[in-house]
Amino acid sequence: MDFELSEEHRMLQRMVREFVAAELEPVASQLDEERRFPTEILEKMAKLGLLGIPYPEEYEGAGMDTLAFALAIEEISGACGSTGLTLAAHSSLCIYPIYAFGTEEQKKKYLPDLCSGRAVGAFSLTEPDAGSDAAGLKTTAVRKNGGYALNGTKMYVTNGGYSKTIVAFARTDSNVPKHKGLTSFIVESDFPGYKLGKEERKLGLNASNTQEVIYEDCMVPEENMLGQLGDGFKIAMKVLDGGRVGIAAMALGIAQSAYQRSLQYAKERVQFNKPISALQAIQFKLADMATEIAAARHMVYHSAWLKDQGKPFEKQAAMAKLFASEVAMRVTNQAIQVHGGYGYIKDYLVERYFRDAKLTTIGEGTSEVHRLVIAKYVLQEL
Repeated sequence: MDFELSEEHRMLQRMVREFVAAELEPVASQLDEERRFPTEILEKMAKLGLLGIPYPEEYEGAGMDTLAFALAIEEISGACGSTGLTLAAHSSLCIYPIYAFGTEEQKKKYLPDLCSGRAVGAFSLTEPDAGSDAAGLKTTAVRKNGGYALNGTKMYVTNGGYSKTIVAFARTDSNVPKHKGLTSFIVESDFPGYKLGKEERKLGLNASNTQEVIYEDCMVPEENMLGQLGDGFKIAMKVLDGGRVGIAAMALGIAQSAYQRSLQYAKERVQFNKPISALQAIQFKLADMATEIAAARHMVYHSAWLKDQGKPFEKQAAMAKLFASEVAMRVTNQAIQVHGGYGYIKDYLVERYFRDAKLTTIGEGTSEVHRLVIAKYVLQEL
C-alpha cells in the first residue's frame, strides 16, 4: 500500500464513528421507514465540521483532504446510506465544482454557507432523456436581460428539495457538437422560475431526498456562470470523476456493516446444536465478504490518496466505484442469506443495507458506464 492513515485521519475516523453510534444508528431505521430527510442529523454533523471536510478553513471548511472525506462517508453510510449519500452529493457534487471552477467572488459568496452546513447543496444534470448520455441534455440557457433564462426539467436531483444552492447544467449553443454546447451555472433556490416537481419514491435510501427540479424562465445572473461559456460538459465530467470516490466509500460502508451484522449473527445463531458459524457454507460466505471488502477498501482509499497527491486518479476512482458498488451488492445479498428468514425482515437491518446498496451501482454512472470509462484508460496504455 502506497499510503497509510495519519493520526489526523484516525482521529476523524474515531470521532465520526462515535457520532454515528450515539446519534445516527439509533434513528437510521426510523428515518428510512418515515422517508424523512435527516435535517437534525445534518445540523449535528455541521457542528462537527463534517459538511466541508476537504475544503480550506478560509471558506469555513475543515481543511482536510479527500481521504478524510472518504473515511467519514464510509462510517456514516455504514449506519445510514441515506445520510451518506446526502453528504456525498452536497460535498462532491455541489461544493467541489464551485471550489474548483468558481471565481473568487463566487467562492466567497457560496462556499462558507455550504462548507459550514448553513446551506445544503445539490447538482442538477440528469434529465428524462439524458442519463448516461449527459451531453444530450435539453435544458436551455438563453441570454436575457443581462443574465440567462434557464428552461428545462431535471430529475434525480439528490437534496434538490432542501438545497439553497444548485449547480445546474444547460445548453447555451445548439450549433456545435453537443458536448461543447453546455454551460454550468450556480442557481439559488429562490431565483424566480426555480420550481420543485415530484419527489421520487425509491427502492432504498428513503431518507435521501431525490427531487425533480423544473426551470421555467429561471433567471440566473451572468456572474453566476460557473467556469467559461461552453465548459459545462468538461466541468460535469471532472465533478463526476471526484464524486466516484464518495459513492465508492458509501458502498464500502454499507458492505462493512452488512458483513459485521452477518458475522455477529453467525456466531449467535444456533442450528443443529451449534452456531451456524461452525458450518463451512457460512464460513465461506464470511471469508468471501471479508476478502472483497478488504480489496474494496484498498481501492477506495488509494483513489482518494492519489487525488490528494495531485496524481492521476480518474481510472482508479472508476475502478474503486465499480468494484466497491458490486461488492456491496454481493455482500448485502449474502448477508440476507446468512440471516435466512430473519434477513428478509426489517428488524435485522440487512434488508435495508441490500436496498440501499443498489443505488451505488447506478448513481454517479452505472456499472456499465464505468466499464466503458475503465476500458478507455486501459486501451490507452497499450
